Amino acid sequence: MDDLIGKFIDYLATERKLALNTLESYGRDLRQYAEFLAGSKLTSPAEASRATIIAYLLYMQKQGKATATIARRLAALKAFYQYLLRTGVVDRDPAAHLESPRLQKRLPRVLTVGEIERLLQQPRLDDLAGLRDRAMLELLYATGIRVSELVALNRSDVNLALGHVGCGGRGARERIIPLGSVAKRWVGEYLLRARPALGRGQPDDDILFVNHHGRRLTRQGFWKIVKRYALGAKIAKVITPHTIRHCFATHLLENGADLRAVQEMLGHADISTTQMYARVTGGRLKEVYARAHPRA
Repeated sequence: MDDLIGKFIDYLATERKLALNTLESYGRDLRQYAEFLAGSKLTSPAEASRATIIAYLLYMQKQGKATATIARRLAALKAFYQYLLRTGVVDRDPAAHLESPRLQKRLPRVLTVGEIERLLQQPRLDDLAGLRDRAMLELLYATGIRVSELVALNRSDVNLALGHVGCGGRGARERIIPLGSVAKRWVGEYLLRARPALGRGQPDDDILFVNHHGRRLTRQGFWKIVKRYALGAKIAKVITPHTIRHCFATHLLENGADLRAVQEMLGHADISTTQMYARVTGGRLKEVYARAHPRA
């Protein structure tokens, strides 16, 4: 079964052009399923029946898996069996017509504008890494891009003169996002004062954000940076780089931004994903209504 999973992941990478994190997630989920089949004395996905898939879902429930985890693994199975069906490995899809467990949508955790300000001011500006960190935090809050997109940026993706960032999102979607004056200033400072030294004598290298070894900073590395600065800012909330993306969207909507424009900047394929931020800003919407409607 490992060989089939490998071919499926290759298909997703080459034909569907899914992001690396998504491919790794599919691989983990399908290997878990393979272990369940082996424990059930089944050697091939073709031997599984609808009852097998249901038993697997119940098994995960008994293990205490979160509803989101079960839903994601079922989605991986559905995609896997559809691929096996198209390639002739199986002649029926045992996962067909199985409904995914209902997910309870949680509102994103966001910071106030004051908390964001405290976080952004944490890096030391007399330190090369601190200057890099300030530029990264400002760019992340200014654009709302994903952390994977942030660390993947090259210098050629950022146009300070025109004030925008070119970002290759999930799959084949690409978008151009405006870059505000504050973020432009700090990215410019970083490129001028810190990037040449951090790049260890590689001024022509196109990588935008580098570590002390002159190599591309990783997602994990930046997550640790954000965690450290959150502690320094004495923010009690749990903060990740994705929290700053939530703040970008929420603060825009609170200040009257158009939902469709926010959707485009975030790179959401479906506006329903963006609409969760409107729920977060409900209090602000009431204020706007009270101020603007003739009969409020």
